[in-house]
Amino acid sequence: MAAVSPNPSTLTAPARLTDSLGRVIHDLRVSITDRCNYKCVYCRTGEFGAQYPELSVEEYLRLIKLFVGLGITKVRLTGGEPLLRRGLVELVRELAGLRTLWDEPLDLALTTNGHLLDTLAAPLKAAGLDRVTVSMDAVDAPTFERITRVPGSFETVLRGVRAARAAGLTPLKINCVLLRGFNDDQIEGFARFAREEDVVVRFIEFMPLEEGRLWSPEIVVPLKEIVARIGRVLPLIDMPARDASETARRYTFSDGVGEIGIIAPVSQAFCGACSRVRLTSDGKIRTCLFSQVEHDLYGRFRAGASDEELRDYIFRTIEGKEARHHIGEPGFLKPSRSMVHIGG
Repeated sequence: MAAVSPNPSTLTAPARLTDSLGRVIHDLRVSITDRCNYKCVYCRTGEFGAQYPELSVEEYLRLIKLFVGLGITKVRLTGGEPLLRRGLVELVRELAGLRTLWDEPLDLALTTNGHLLDTLAAPLKAAGLDRVTVSMDAVDAPTFERITRVPGSFETVLRGVRAARAAGLTPLKINCVLLRGFNDDQIEGFARFAREEDVVVRFIEFMPLEEGRLWSPEIVVPLKEIVARIGRVLPLIDMPARDASETARRYTFSDGVGEIGIIAPVSQAFCGACSRVRLTSDGKIRTCLFSQVEHDLYGRFRAGASDEELRDYIFRTIEGKEARHHIGEPGFLKPSRSMVHIGG
């Protein structure tokens, strides 16, 4: 597969993806499988296998190129667990060869549970991956393995984290989804982990994206509480946002060593600056995590639509992006897929 740079002069649609509210969409999240080798208790109730079809690596590449040709500057590969996909290193290598509309390298990242990262970190870096985010919901083995329901998973992921850092996949981010009464006793431990392991720890408020019916407002551990609890161990100092669409509130410690991020979509929603669009493993566009409607890009691709027709479809779909989610409001409906089937 030869990487082909998008050529702005051939585009008939506007060069930037912009929704009806004027938000510029420049961040594409692509699920390349909904399979996962973990069964985290807050995420899924079913077995490890896929629920939705997967596209070929070549098909993902062609669809991603369409988005890049419309102004996407950042692509994050997700799952399920993306490290389970055959051909992942080759896909990364091809994506790393793409250039944005401004003839700059594509910003290329990946989110993983880290279980296979020990052996894949170096090859992914060599192929052109910029950085990884590892989902890790505890810093002690018993709690971690109670969450993943996979024996020995804590030490395996810890090796993967260290391999990724050694490979230069930095800044290395650790994402922890907090549930009150379940793993919120890990907050202070994660603060120490950020400093000791030289990683950015990001706490994420629990959202209603699980397969079961676990979510309730009472389970959510809000931003203010997280900051207060860490501050009792070592004071935190606000850090400036890198850009207006950044989802995490950033903090460092008073001595300047380490970084903590808090993503608070429930208590402090950031929909007004959203810059994201998602592509599911079976080629559907989702304009919001909580969309009730999916847009079948791959179906049009399979039916023989031209690149021009597909770009026009993407552009019209993004125009209709939702203004915000409605978590906690009367009549709120969970999305039509759970998180493992959408992609992080």
